[in-house]
Amino acid sequence: MTQISQQALESAVRQYLDPYLEKDLFDLGAVRTLQADADGRVVLEVELGYASEGIAGALRQLVGNALEDVPGVTAVTVSVGQRIHAHQAQRDLQSIGGVKNIIAVASGKGGVGKSTTAVNLALALHLEGARVGILDADIYGPSIGMMLGIPEGQRPDTRDNKYFLPVRAHGIQAMSMAFLVTDKTPMVWRGPMVSGAVQQLLTQTLWDELDYLVVDMPPGTGDIQLTLAQKVPVTGAVIVTTPQDIALLDCKKGIEMFRKVDIPVLGVVENMSMHICSNCGHEEALFGHGGGERVAEEYDTVLLGQLPLHLTIREQTDSGTPSVIAEPDSEVARRYRDIARRVSARLSQRARNLSAPIPSISMTDD
Repeated sequence: MTQISQQALESAVRQYLDPYLEKDLFDLGAVRTLQADADGRVVLEVELGYASEGIAGALRQLVGNALEDVPGVTAVTVSVGQRIHAHQAQRDLQSIGGVKNIIAVASGKGGVGKSTTAVNLALALHLEGARVGILDADIYGPSIGMMLGIPEGQRPDTRDNKYFLPVRAHGIQAMSMAFLVTDKTPMVWRGPMVSGAVQQLLTQTLWDELDYLVVDMPPGTGDIQLTLAQKVPVTGAVIVTTPQDIALLDCKKGIEMFRKVDIPVLGVVENMSMHICSNCGHEEALFGHGGGERVAEEYDTVLLGQLPLHLTIREQTDSGTPSVIAEPDSEVARRYRDIARRVSARLSQRARNLSAPIPSISMTDD
């Protein structure tokens, strides 16, 4: 039996470069086991640090083929898993119990599809193998419940009359002010009340061991957004924009806001980047072209992805089954999942958060 060179095995594994981090599996620290027995059977165990279910099959195939070409190898077994760690928030704010990482989805202005992006991002991260929740921080216009198909009037269960249990839909956990009031109750609140309400929803919800909590931030860059960005332990932010100049101007303000409070901007999502005709499939850049890419380059971040302006995205979201769930094999769903992997991969390069989360506090009269 030919003696299999360990160096040859490692060289074969190094041929694979992670498509999102552009490093090999050894540089990523993702190789847990690489060994060969006397009969030439090779076992490789890989554990990626980000939500990556969608590329696991390709990784197994490509690395397996490379290992099979090593002299002396008779059989190859490649297993691919993932383990998502908690990463540092801004200014080392303590994390929330039951939540490893918080991703803020924000926009400099309304009407750019921020909430649609947030809910599809959360669902895409779930399909990529992560445990995910979503918090609707848009107190004035909460819409996440409707987008997830949660019936109007459904209320979250409580525990000990102090904590909310998140509402579950499509495999993710959700919390929104819309679950506590009716759609006919206007939120006529000043900024401090809104900030306090969001913090209360965040800290008094018993999140169940989330890898990621996606926070749908209120649109804009005013006092409310700044206060939330300073007090909520955010691991990274995603900025949503459209290609036209006025939206890009507000997108820049959003990036600047997060930088002022030391929250890393993971990237920019360009929504409505082109219109796709529902009859003939013709694509046309109604709002301009390349704006998101220019902003990302100017601010030394990345363009996470471009999403089309398409009738079905609106219809599916309004019906409570967003695109990622309604048509999981569609081009739109594929783009959302690619964005989810890219966001998760970039976040995985942040420093680890080794501190204990904020504990739950109970008050008694004793």
